[in-house]
Formats: sequence, C-alpha cells, structure tokens
Amino acid sequence: MTVPAKTEEAAATAGGPGVPPALPVPAAGLPAVTEPPPQPTRRRWLRLAAVVVLVGLVAAGGTYWWLHRIPPLPAGIADGNGRLEADPIDIATKFAGRIAELRVDEGAIVKAGQVLAVMDTRDLEASLKKAQAQVEQANKAIVEANANVTQAHTQVVLAEQQMERAQQLLKNGWITRELFDQRQQQVHGAQAAELAAQARVRAAEAVLNAAQHDVELYKVNIADNTLVAPRDGRIEYRIANVGEVLPAGGKVFTLLDIGYVYMDIYLPTATAGRVRIDDDARIVLDAYPDRPIPAKVTFVASQAQFTPKMVETRTEREKLLFRVRVRLDPELTKAHAAAVKSGVPGVAYVRFDPKVEWPARLQPKS
Repeated sequence: MTVPAKTEEAAATAGGPGVPPALPVPAAGLPAVTEPPPQPTRRRWLRLAAVVVLVGLVAAGGTYWWLHRIPPLPAGIADGNGRLEADPIDIATKFAGRIAELRVDEGAIVKAGQVLAVMDTRDLEASLKKAQAQVEQANKAIVEANANVTQAHTQVVLAEQQMERAQQLLKNGWITRELFDQRQQQVHGAQAAELAAQARVRAAEAVLNAAQHDVELYKVNIADNTLVAPRDGRIEYRIANVGEVLPAGGKVFTLLDIGYVYMDIYLPTATAGRVRIDDDARIVLDAYPDRPIPAKVTFVASQAQFTPKMVETRTEREKLLFRVRVRLDPELTKAHAAAVKSGVPGVAYVRFDPKVEWPARLQPKS
C-alpha cells in the first residue's frame, strides 16, 4: 500500500511517541530557522522573591518609623541642642610655694571645706614662732611698764605729802619760801614721771597688739596654704604634682561645681523674645533619652549671637539667635553628684507658654 507524501511529511514532522518533533526542512537556498529555547523559570521566581522581600523590608521600616517617631512639639515649647556644663573653679595657691601633699585625684567627689592639697609652710611657721615670741616679749614689757607706773605713783604721793607739810610749816614761818617751792616742783616732777610711765605702758600695749596681729596674719597665711574645696563638686583636672614649686596663683586642681549645672541653647528671635526667667524647662541627654530632667531658665541674652552684618530686613532678623541658659535644680544635682558629667550632649526644651502641657515623653520620671 502506498502512503501519501503529505501523510509521510506529517508523520515526520510530528514524530513518534516520546520523540521530539523534527525541525522543518528549509527550502532550497534559504537559511535554517531555529526556535529559541524556552527561558528557565527559576530566575523568574528569584526575581519575584527579591521584590517581595524588598517590599516587606520597606513596609517593616515604615511601620518601625511610625511606631517610634517623635511627635512634634506643641506650640509654646521650643527646643535647642547643647551640652551639659558645670561651673569650673580653679583651686590655686595664694602664695608662691612648694606642694607638700595632694589628698585627692581626678574624678574624686569632694565636699565644701575638704582639704585638697597642702603647701610647704615651714618658712611661715618660723615667722609665726618669731611673732609669738614678740608677743611674749611685749607682755613682759607691759608688766615692767605697769611696775614703773606704780613706782612713779608712789613718788607722786610722797611728793604731795611733803608739800602739804611744807605748806603748814610755811604758814608758821618755820621754813623758807624757797623750800616750799622745791617741794611743789617735786610734786610736778613726780606727776610728770607718772604720766611718762603710763605712756610707756600704752606703747608696750601697742607693741603687743602689733605682735598679736602678726601672729594672726601668719596663722591666716598658713591656713591659706591649705587648699580646701570652696563648693561641693568633682575634681576634673589635676594640674600640678607633689614637689612642684608654683608661683602665686598657680593652679593645682580644676573643680566642677555640681551645684551649678546648666545647658546653653540658642533660640531664634521670635522664640527668645517670649522666654522669661524662671520658665519651666526640661533637659534630655543623649545618654538618657528616656529620663527628662526638670530645669529652669536662669538667663536670656540681651544681645544676639551670630549676628549678621545687616539686620534691616525680616529675613536677616530671623537669623538672629539668642543664648538661653537652662539650669538644673542644685538639690537634684547634689543628690545625683556621681551621675553629673560635663560635656554630655543633649536637648533642652523650654516652655514659654505656661498654659501648654508637657508631652508625656517630657514628663519627669519618678
């Protein structure tokens, strides 16, 4: 039986079961046409998965931002960046001298009146002993002068008695006028000698007073060579060491006054003009973002900082910034002296409208 050519061509094209179809035979003189291989689906699924992951990350980031975003401040509250500062106090020598002893070091918490350093005072102590000896000598001179006064007074009494007897004898004519005048001159001389003795007593007392003042002066100078803390605070720097010779005013320590802790911020003109002394404030440190610290406004600058050359236009006036100082409660800083550090950055919030309530995140924590 003869198979038609068309049927044979179809069978050759379709192929048998499990056999891929044969490629068409190109016509004579024409190039062969091949179909592109099918694209793998694995790469497509990887791209799709990457897109899904990216969308998920964006959604997660947006959700996190929405949940942790800081709500804007209400009208009536302004903020500014700054650093926590404490007043530095230089512990320096009053006189030139050598450091004999250091009793504290950097980082130490000290109390007012605590001894920080002791200077060599051997020369002052020697001068003190000399002044004390002069006091003793002046006391003895006073005793001697008082004895001379007593002696001079007895001479006055004797001369007055002799003159009284001479006066009676003169009335009776038993002595001459010349002898009576002599007795009278003796009285005047004894009285003058008594006055002189009394003057020497006063001079000796003045010498004693001067010697006593010298003693007090040397004691004060010796006490001033014992360097004490004028305030409660923390030793920030130790500048000198034991054995060093310092001039008058030489620095030994730098003390941070923990009773005066503050933060300076800068506010624009429109805001600074509404801020008043004693306005309520909060300080939030970067180290303790969830612990707002109560504070008060203690200073508002009367002159702008970073002032432009010309302030004739509104745009230039808006660039003016005024320094505002926000101070922490001294009792609070003293109670947490160990946690007070200078230079810690943070943000200060100032409420210039007392009718505005503080946001929950700026409410003091108990």
